[in-house]
Amino acid sequence: MYLAYVDESGNGGLPGSRTFSLGVVMVESERWPDVFDELIDYRRFVFRRFKVPVRAELKANYLLRNGGSLRPLHLSEPARYAIYRGHLRLQAKLELTAFAIVIDKVALQTRRPGTDPRDVAWEYLLQRLERFTTKNQTEALLVHDEGDSHRVRLLARKARRAGSAGSAFGLGYLRRPARRVIDDPVPRDSTQSYFIQMADLNAYAAFRHIIPPPPRAFQVVPQGMWDELGEARLQAVNTVRGGPAGIVVYP
Repeated sequence: MYLAYVDESGNGGLPGSRTFSLGVVMVESERWPDVFDELIDYRRFVFRRFKVPVRAELKANYLLRNGGSLRPLHLSEPARYAIYRGHLRLQAKLELTAFAIVIDKVALQTRRPGTDPRDVAWEYLLQRLERFTTKNQTEALLVHDEGDSHRVRLLARKARRAGSAGSAFGLGYLRRPARRVIDDPVPRDSTQSYFIQMADLNAYAAFRHIIPPPPRAFQVVPQGMWDELGEARLQAVNTVRGGPAGIVVYP
């Protein structure tokens, strides 16, 4: 069984962010205690090197702008880049699995006016989890950041009852209920979960991989940051659609 941690980047409405993205970090449940201990060890290393408290919340927005619990530290841009990159590189070392969904909100409204990008992103995520769990004969439990619990719960229940996916061969839709995505998704406060914080970093890195940052002297999160995940990226999520390894892009 896997625990699939999810966090978002961007917002659902227009005007606002260019995209709505979901980042995912998956860990096998039987390995969770050991992985968690190694995460704590890594956070202790970050404390020794950068003085970031072990329990501080590390999210993309804080690292980009020296915000949140990082504000008193006045970290340099290279330091924040190193912390961000380190958390992405760590995921392959811990044998975690990562992928992301990136929805171009403007293009979505052109093709499907009135469609909420959050619904599309979660539907794609649940489809990929269905494929992953079915192929690997395992189960997954979703754990997501608080804030949109009702929507996520309804979409997960719908996927479990009557999930579908577009056929790669132009044959319409295939019925693929996500029967191995068990129980209702569990909302968690991101301040209390290192895994959800890593999912947030993944979501923003995926967004920047698709939409490069504006030119500036130094980039805390350059376009290539997503590639620091290395072998952690689940390339199967877009084998048919193509595109960057581990990122599903719509449209």
